[in-house]
Amino acid sequence: MKFINLLKKELSELINLQMILGLVVALGIFMVLGGIMDTTIDEAKEETTNVTIRLCDRDNTEYTKSLIESIKKDGNKVKIFETSGSDYAAILDENDIKDLIIIPEGFTAALEKSERPEIITVSRMKSAATLSNLNVGTSSGLSIIKDKIAADVASRNGMSAQDYSIIETPVQVRENTVVDDKSAEIAPGDIMSKIALQNSIMPLIVFVLIIMTSQMLMSAVANEKTDKTLETLLSAPVSRGAVIGAKMLAAAIIALINAGVYMFGFTFFVSGATDTVADAAKELVESSLSVDEAISKLGLTLGGLDYFLVGLQLFFTIMICLSVSLILGALVNDSKNTQNMIMPIMMLAMIPYMISVLADINGLPAVFRYIVYAIPFTHTFSAIPNLMFGNRTLFFAGLIYQMIVFAICMFFALRLFMSDKIFTISLNFGQKSKYKSRKRKAEKAAASKKEE
Repeated sequence: MKFINLLKKELSELINLQMILGLVVALGIFMVLGGIMDTTIDEAKEETTNVTIRLCDRDNTEYTKSLIESIKKDGNKVKIFETSGSDYAAILDENDIKDLIIIPEGFTAALEKSERPEIITVSRMKSAATLSNLNVGTSSGLSIIKDKIAADVASRNGMSAQDYSIIETPVQVRENTVVDDKSAEIAPGDIMSKIALQNSIMPLIVFVLIIMTSQMLMSAVANEKTDKTLETLLSAPVSRGAVIGAKMLAAAIIALINAGVYMFGFTFFVSGATDTVADAAKELVESSLSVDEAISKLGLTLGGLDYFLVGLQLFFTIMICLSVSLILGALVNDSKNTQNMIMPIMMLAMIPYMISVLADINGLPAVFRYIVYAIPFTHTFSAIPNLMFGNRTLFFAGLIYQMIVFAICMFFALRLFMSDKIFTISLNFGQKSKYKSRKRKAEKAAASKKEE
């Protein structure tokens, strides 16, 4: 009963209006971002499927006119513009367009001389965003013009349309992807377009939770030391183990609540993007299997047991953070200094997080791989890929390693809280000299009063 009361006390201190508002705002932001991503990708998909080729024929010869007519006859949308000069920014502004293909003067003459004629493309760039700089009109138009000219040159040299089609596409590619002992007839890029965003959710959630839980518990311990309530709490007729357990369990519950909210928010954020990208890939790429069928056939799906194991590893990651935070929180006398004390944990979390986003941890050179895997958080960042690609031995080895690290950290945290050092130990980042100076001033003032 005493433990339950302690747990209620800790939860009441951690669950406040600020925390609830923060979660509501974060969830709202992710929902808005998810809608924006869905709309943006839909617009990009619409622009890709309904291409309008914007052309300006400055050569104005019979050949270029017949070239444009041939492009139209193939069912392509072509819009002709009359422009002059080389002020391309003004040309786009005057015609209210974002791209243009210009066939310059001398184009036909260069072809007749068996030279490579020049084509000018103009594309407006409005931002650094990938989806806003597709320039589908110029790329599709150039590809079509190149194919028409290549076919014309081939026919002039006595080559039939069938011969040219074989030269243009000399082989038919049937792509297969292999995972362990399973294979599926699909391109690896199609698989990655489906699972890449999904696999990026877990590392980000783990990183946020590590920082959040560490900051939370450190601040709680530091505040209790500052307010002198820690001495009262530890001197109460309750075992110190129960006090530590209540603090850690309360922080773990709050961390799991945050994890659930963030996971739901991130899932909503990426669901529109992954579904839209997968649908686009299914439409644009001819394959005997759909992306979802191929993922299932390759065994790249996780079951209920797999998610339980990932949750178990996440639990031990949080518990390691909490046990270390208990020790670090006891080293400071001011909650402001927790920002400095959290830096070691932040750096240890950032290293595997950045690597997991940019590269395969298992593909690193042996020396670097062992160094990275020595960080206990690494195993949680790589949990889903390890289970998905059959590296279960590595997963369970990492889980056992996390248990050992947690036991060691918890041992030192218990020893610290079971002793009276918890009241005297401190690391004030150079502030001891200030305290000593103030103490000397107070002693001098007291001595002067006595003399008077």
